[in-house]
Amino acid sequence: MKRKIPSFIEIYRSLIKIPTISSDNILLDKSNKNFIDLLSNYFADLNFSIQTKQIIHTDKYNMLARIGSGQGGLLLSGHSDTVDFDEKTWTKDPFTLTEQDNKFYGLGAIDMKGFFVFILDVISSINTKKLTKPIYILATANEETDMSGAKYFIESSTIKPECIIIGEPTSLQLINAHKGHISYSIEVIGKTGHASNPEDGINSIEIMHSIIQRLLLLKNFLKQKYQHKNFSIPYPTMNLSSIHGGDAINRICSICTLNLEIRPIPGLTLLQVEKLIQENLQSIITRWYNRIFIKKLYSSIPSYQCSYKKNTTRIVEKLCKSKCTTVNYCTEAPFLQKIAPTLILGPGSIEQAHQPDEYLDMSFIKPTKNIINKLIHAFCF
Repeated sequence: MKRKIPSFIEIYRSLIKIPTISSDNILLDKSNKNFIDLLSNYFADLNFSIQTKQIIHTDKYNMLARIGSGQGGLLLSGHSDTVDFDEKTWTKDPFTLTEQDNKFYGLGAIDMKGFFVFILDVISSINTKKLTKPIYILATANEETDMSGAKYFIESSTIKPECIIIGEPTSLQLINAHKGHISYSIEVIGKTGHASNPEDGINSIEIMHSIIQRLLLLKNFLKQKYQHKNFSIPYPTMNLSSIHGGDAINRICSICTLNLEIRPIPGLTLLQVEKLIQENLQSIITRWYNRIFIKKLYSSIPSYQCSYKKNTTRIVEKLCKSKCTTVNYCTEAPFLQKIAPTLILGPGSIEQAHQPDEYLDMSFIKPTKNIINKLIHAFCF
């Protein structure tokens, strides 16, 4: 069968070449439209039907490609964007695929442009005319910031695949659960004055000290109350990540700010976390009315777990010849799981993600193609 698309290396090189950085810094943030257009063309050349949708109020796009008809089938998903990079720490051009020492280097090599290369390569060798159920390919936007691409997709999609695989770099270990993430900034507004007369002001650091005491009690409560034995750290974690306040030794501190994050395990919802924060701080907030302000720092991500009660999990475990495990980082899984049972499985190590000289070890190439081929035949033939 004549190949309709370029070679594995040529596709890999072309996708790495296009900057698709997602960043809260608008000077660094890039549209992914050129990437989505090119990816769409590759799948169109393989006779997929293509839908691209712009994320509202952004210059970012999702792509959904489909081939085959009927119900069920398989959705292979990845995000089109990458993190920013520090050119001082990279020894290679982030936008040039570099082959060296049995590795492919480039920004997005594993997180996650490379996954699309594997999908294209496998499907190009499959007789898709014999499909009995559809293959879907989803490329999302803004995973590295607010996950608005995945959120927009589930709001507007009507498809119901039997299984979703997210190709994040898991070293081809099958993942069925991860923690969530919620972050806060707490600002205390006191009243400045000369340090020689403490009664003349309100020291925001002293109020923050009371807040921190309550938060540490909550931290211990979370550790004792919520447990999930499948995680290497089997309880929700809280990190007091930064604190700022004061500007002179002889001045009462008027403003103190604390940033913190909580990573809930499955079974502890974001709403429960928010209620616990409010309940534990309420007496201090009441006492210092209109002086304590709590806001979320980033878009929150729920914890995720794909139940063993789902037949999908058992099917994929059998294909992979391994049992599911868990990770502590976040993905789009809690959003996509609203559509279908979702598992995380992809080439490359998470240790290389978001790192200078990001790379894919070539030892992943053959087994990744093999497992994608097995997944397609299990769910679509």
